[in-house]
Amino acid sequence: MASGEGLFARLSSTRQPLSTGLLGIFKGRPALDDSLYEALEDQLLMADLGVYTSQSLVSTLRQKSRQNKYTTAQQLLQGLRETILETLGNCQQNELNSRPDRPQVILMVGVNGVGKTTTLAKMANRYQDMGSKVMMAACDTFRAAAIEQLQSWGARLDIPVVAQSHGADAAAVAFDAYSAACARKVDYLLIDSAGRQHTDGDLMAQLKKIKNVLAKANPDIPHEVLITVDAGNGQNVISQVENFQKAIPLTGLCIAKLDGTARGGVVVALAEKFRLPIKFIGVGEAVTDLSPFNADKFVAALLPDLPVG
Repeated sequence: MASGEGLFARLSSTRQPLSTGLLGIFKGRPALDDSLYEALEDQLLMADLGVYTSQSLVSTLRQKSRQNKYTTAQQLLQGLRETILETLGNCQQNELNSRPDRPQVILMVGVNGVGKTTTLAKMANRYQDMGSKVMMAACDTFRAAAIEQLQSWGARLDIPVVAQSHGADAAAVAFDAYSAACARKVDYLLIDSAGRQHTDGDLMAQLKKIKNVLAKANPDIPHEVLITVDAGNGQNVISQVENFQKAIPLTGLCIAKLDGTARGGVVVALAEKFRLPIKFIGVGEAVTDLSPFNADKFVAALLPDLPVG
């Protein structure tokens, strides 16, 4: 799990160009005028916050500047930090909603290649390390080797995996996994799902079927429907979340591959657009490189103190 210092290092690919750009804007103690705000908006766009979010943040910052009578670049930078933190703070909560019933059932969705299965395995490892009894279900019966990938994780982590053959009915696998989890008194059942493109109607119908079949066994499950997105995909993740949200109500976000991308600002864009809880962020390849989202640490890593005067 990344500490504050670890997160600072992992977000360097996003932070460094943003910091360099901000230093360039504030060089020479410029007047806090329209041209500076426009340049600031451009820098936020380049960090992949997106047009709407960048404009919204700068508009709020202008209001704060007038209300608080900012006169220095350092005050403006601090105001920007506070504004981003306000946006992200709305999306921070406990890892999972606390419920007395067991097993807690978590359905993971997302497109192929975003790190969905790996994120699921990292979550399973995290809960097991916390002393919980965990089981995984291989309900991506469509993609070649997807079942084997999850089974490999299960063997590595010593976590049981419920699976059937390639092409099996994913909803039936999910139902069998829930029955087994109840019988074995499991604390967490984590369900992987097929990850075709988010515009794939068959995929969305399959997800709805999984949810409906589980609901027949217990109307309260799945307790969580989390979507994994790849931060390196930038603004494309917005349309992914939108389309999955239409098919099956999402309860939270997992943002993978934040290390090594200059597009980490998309976290702010997701928070502004969807106001969904950000459950976890992935910041590396190791099984422990998964952290509960912490808005304060994220903003400190994204926008550190700069010598702007």
